[in-house]
Amino acid sequence: MSGFGSIDSLAGTSTAELLKQKSSFGVGESSSDAFSSHLKSALNEVNQLQEDKEEVTANLATGQVQDLHQAALAIGKAETSMKMMLEIRNKALSAYKELGRTQI
Repeated sequence: MSGFGSIDSLAGTSTAELLKQKSSFGVGESSSDAFSSHLKSALNEVNQLQEDKEEVTANLATGQVQDLHQAALAIGKAETSMKMMLEIRNKALSAYKELGRTQI
């Protein structure tokens, strides 16, 4: 099961590390291409967590789960990542609508 790196590393990330990531972000590619690839990567991670959750849920139903705690963690990570992705989508749609209402 792959972890959602962005969530896991968020708590331990210092401002200096974020600035270093910002300066290296998009080197050699346009910022829209970098954003697009970053977004695709995040969506792929959320999708993988959802697939892992489905597998764990099936294993729970068939009684094949070895460690119930790990199964609960996998399900919790998948739910949290999905909620986070939906909030990001909602904020992006809100920003898009606000830009549409902006008069030039």
